[in-house]
Amino acid sequence: MTAGDLTEPRTSEGRALLDVLDRHLPDLAAGAAEHDRNATFPLDAVRRMGADGVLGATVPREFGGLGVADVHDVCLAVKRIAEADASVALSLHMQFSRGITMSYEREHGTDTGRALAERLLRLMGTGGALVSGALKDAGATTELVPADDGGWRLTGRKILVSMAPFATHLVVAAQTRPASGPPLLASAFLPADTPGLKAPDNFNGMGMRASASTEVVFRDCPVPAADVFLRGPVGVRNDAAMAGQTVSSIGLLGVYAGIAQAARDFAVAGVARRGGAPAAAVRTLVAELDVKLYTLRTALAAALVNADHHAHRTTVDPDERGRLMMAPFQYAKLVVNRTAAAIVEDSMTLMGGASFTTSHPLSRHYRDVRAGWFMQPFTYADAVDHLSAHALGTDPEGSTP
Repeated sequence: MTAGDLTEPRTSEGRALLDVLDRHLPDLAAGAAEHDRNATFPLDAVRRMGADGVLGATVPREFGGLGVADVHDVCLAVKRIAEADASVALSLHMQFSRGITMSYEREHGTDTGRALAERLLRLMGTGGALVSGALKDAGATTELVPADDGGWRLTGRKILVSMAPFATHLVVAAQTRPASGPPLLASAFLPADTPGLKAPDNFNGMGMRASASTEVVFRDCPVPAADVFLRGPVGVRNDAAMAGQTVSSIGLLGVYAGIAQAARDFAVAGVARRGGAPAAAVRTLVAELDVKLYTLRTALAAALVNADHHAHRTTVDPDERGRLMMAPFQYAKLVVNRTAAAIVEDSMTLMGGASFTTSHPLSRHYRDVRAGWFMQPFTYADAVDHLSAHALGTDPEGSTP
């Protein structure tokens, strides 16, 4: 492993996951163009990977998983998948993230949260559960309202929910609307066949077209009390929560690192096939590609090392821990989003006008890499607010803490 570079796993579990993926990635890459063209989710390929243990990659071994717990190794696996098909990498990161967050919930959550986390981990590790995360509201807030039986009723609509039409279960970000007391942030766990839940297979995005990132509609869906994780009050700043956000989301940057790697490799191989001595401008672009890719990987690798370092330091001040994890994550996210897009654009310059056709591999990379700016946490504007406040010693709302 090269120090500070996102090229090799750090743990034996991470190596085992990469070894499994190596058996599947050539077929995944071979079908990527067709699935992109038709906007179809490669369910058969995902099921084959699931039969080989990939869907339980981040589930502890005691529950039937591979036991990958190092976020560096999760991100590296996502990067390798993205080199073959970024849409699948985006979708599988949701699965990997769920294993990590549920493992933490099982260790540190409430009694109800620990029991629910263990149940979900068993479903992922031994039952082949495909779990999608529904996070982004479409307009009005998705709400949990108390039901007469002591449980909840869920109503709302989410957008860009990757692999939702094919998921067996969904974890849904919501807010409670209790009869009394303040509303709380919550996460609801629903089987895909819950009455009132609809996830039509109709995604037609500009990029990530094979990710099945559809909308999901919840109409008065019944949710037992035991299937809801209750969090903190709505609207109250909670820096401690940024630790969990970092651990669950930083691996997603592997998607865009993988796109950048695939674009660079395609362009450099194309230049080499031409033969002869490349023009000075071509040699300059090739050298710049590798400088940019190294910058991207090292920035991301440093943030991953930082996240792994702080992830289990639960005895320190939780707010400080969250801040120490989120800022480097956001530094890396901005570097990755900017640099991956620049690498794809430079690769297209090297390949010429052919890369501007919809069937060209670089055209797919160009469309897919744009999705990084919209991924939480944070979008570009939110990241600017957070990082400027971090530098100036103010909170994101502009007041002195």
